[in-house]
Amino acid sequence: MSEKTSPLRAALRDAAVTKEVVVERAAVRAMPDVLQRAAPGARWMLVTDETTWDVAGEAAQALLEARGIALAPPLMLPARPRLKPRVSASATLARKLAAHDLTPVAVGSGVISDLVKHAASIAGKPYVCFATAASMDGYAASGAALLDEDGFKRTLACPPPVAVLADLGVLGAAPARMTAWGYGDLAGKTVAGADWLLADALGVEALSRRPYDMVQAHLRDWLGAPGRIAARDPEATGDLMSGLLVSGFAMQAHGNSRPASGSDHQFSHLWEMENLQIDGEPAAHGACVGVGCVAMLAMYEWLLARPDTAFASAAAHAQDGFDDAALLREIDAAFDREEFRSAAREEMQAKRAAGGRRARIESLAGLWPDLRRQLATQLIGASDMQQRLRTLGGAAHPDDLGIAAERLAADYRRARLIRRRYTVLDLLDELGWLDAAITDLFSPGGFWSA
Repeated sequence: MSEKTSPLRAALRDAAVTKEVVVERAAVRAMPDVLQRAAPGARWMLVTDETTWDVAGEAAQALLEARGIALAPPLMLPARPRLKPRVSASATLARKLAAHDLTPVAVGSGVISDLVKHAASIAGKPYVCFATAASMDGYAASGAALLDEDGFKRTLACPPPVAVLADLGVLGAAPARMTAWGYGDLAGKTVAGADWLLADALGVEALSRRPYDMVQAHLRDWLGAPGRIAARDPEATGDLMSGLLVSGFAMQAHGNSRPASGSDHQFSHLWEMENLQIDGEPAAHGACVGVGCVAMLAMYEWLLARPDTAFASAAAHAQDGFDDAALLREIDAAFDREEFRSAAREEMQAKRAAGGRRARIESLAGLWPDLRRQLATQLIGASDMQQRLRTLGGAAHPDDLGIAAERLAADYRRARLIRRRYTVLDLLDELGWLDAAITDLFSPGGFWSA
């Protein structure tokens, strides 16, 4: 790895499970030695689909065979129709691993990575990931996002890989839309960082400096060259991949996704939970996060434009409690399926159990001038981010996901209901400003009016 990727080396030292990462040209050449260090004496099996077999799997299999690595025949999953990340598929794979004492190598991107991650966990095996696209931050993260029997997408607890390899040549040849998904996923970290700063300042969730800095210290550098990434520049693509991996390592180090997931991801979780489709296929996580990121950057711009006197007035009228009956009515109206309603009630109950609403609002008036400066430094402009995403051909507007303005307006309220994590959406709701902010964003002259 070059000196520019030194943040990746530093982040790896804090990872709880992953011990080795290789991001370079011809990274496949390192695979035999990586596998031998990762699990000496293991019998390995590559898990690919037809596409990733052609771009990386076949070469990896041949190299491993030539080096005398113990191998089973590869497991090749179908690429078309697009593979769905089903719990049942990971369970089937886990049975195969256990029955034949195999240790898997995931050769692919999001779906293959999550299927293998969960299967390895069930089978009690370590695994190695060979990433074929800079498309998401989940390669190095704990947990796998899978569909249960009812089609409900859940993040299931399971360990990350013991090693990750990413070949810059393979990454650069990946479909442009997948790289745009990765950029959208990484872009969301700007909002995640702001939400954590806010939660820390208000005493809701203390900021853990090392995981925060792992993501935020180099984030603008990783996001700084969308044109070069679009042109498939290897160094810029490597920086993007490094940022995605570091985000996963930060989550490993912190023990949950707070360093990398805020209100931006709550839109994505909502849309994926409700099986948002684009051209008959589930909307990609990174595409959803990119649009959610723009949505929340616009919301933050609205908040940062409020005068100091508005916060003093809110503090003067702050109330202690919450209207629980109104919240339950909102949840019932927001979701059609009872399992969604039940999950939202549980998440919001956990969020409100800590109390402290009045204290938060009263403290905010004094904190706001300094906090505003921190947030303004942290954030990127919503229009700027839209343009960056468009440079890569990525989703940058709700229209790109087939989401009408009326739905997005409603989703600003609904998104906060599905996760207990405190974000700016919760603050705006506690201040009584959320509806006004939404109205302004969609009114003539507002961000979403064009």
